[in-house]
Amino acid sequence: MSQPPPALDLVLAHVLAHCGGDPDRAAGHLARAVAQQPHAVEPYEALAELRQSHPAQAARFLEAAPSTGAYAASAYAAFLDGDMDTAVLWLGSVTGHEPRNAWAAAPWFADERFLAAVSADALGEAALRTTDGGHDLAADGMRERFAPWFHAIAVVSARDPRPEALARMAIMLRACGLTDESFALCDQADAVERVMFTEVVRAGTWRRLGDPEQAKAAFERALGLDPANWSLFLDIADLCGEQGDFATAVEWAERGLVHEPAEITLLAARAAYRTRLTGSATDLAELVAQAKLMPESPYRQVLIDHACAGPGLPAELVAAARKARPRSA
Repeated sequence: MSQPPPALDLVLAHVLAHCGGDPDRAAGHLARAVAQQPHAVEPYEALAELRQSHPAQAARFLEAAPSTGAYAASAYAAFLDGDMDTAVLWLGSVTGHEPRNAWAAAPWFADERFLAAVSADALGEAALRTTDGGHDLAADGMRERFAPWFHAIAVVSARDPRPEALARMAIMLRACGLTDESFALCDQADAVERVMFTEVVRAGTWRRLGDPEQAKAAFERALGLDPANWSLFLDIADLCGEQGDFATAVEWAERGLVHEPAEITLLAARAAYRTRLTGSATDLAELVAQAKLMPESPYRQVLIDHACAGPGLPAELVAAARKARPRSA
């Protein structure tokens, strides 16, 4: 059965709230109207009215958040309550789940009250959440849908330039294909204070652009700011592995293990790159043992694939190692 158009949802919500005695269903129709036309003013006005006339029922519906429309409605409810940080976090979450809908076209998202009060930290986290679903945010039409986000980033980064928050915003810009703008935001963050995370974001952008040397340089600058951070050693080891320089990859993994000798991911990476370099059956067995302790992920698959391409490995060991790949691989 097809969904009713937004105008009919508004009529039904009005009838159910005022005549039918069913404000819960009324809230459901309003949430659906918001999802179908995020830019329209009327569903938000009706939602505000419902919260005034039936506050307990509206709150119960929003707390359950049974749909993407309900998430967007919850964002608006937080805006009405003056809780701009919660509002933007809700909108970031629903956008990450379904970015093909123009959720940020909601009138409140461009409201001066929102832009003047939302914190940079909350906007940065919300921007990061828009990337959580793994969708292609650089696809056709995405930049238009995300334009209100870009405006919010410009306003808030100028008002409250917190380096790590700006770096999170830069990740979203990169995901949308705006690499120059992402670099510029990282530069703006550096002008306030140089922090490790900004260099990591910059490295990821260079990686996206296919420039491993610049990416490695950014990771090394990050290490200069946080010398004991084992994950940075792993980042550089993986970058070397991607370039086929497995000897250097092993070296970087071992340098990371100096700081965190029991870290499973580092142990697995070292074993994988050693196996790829030397064809060592012992290292392959070590990788399999460590891989079983790692969560299923594409990264685990990448390490096993690297190792299984090692020279002269017995076929039965390779077959056993491939069984440790994620079930979806």
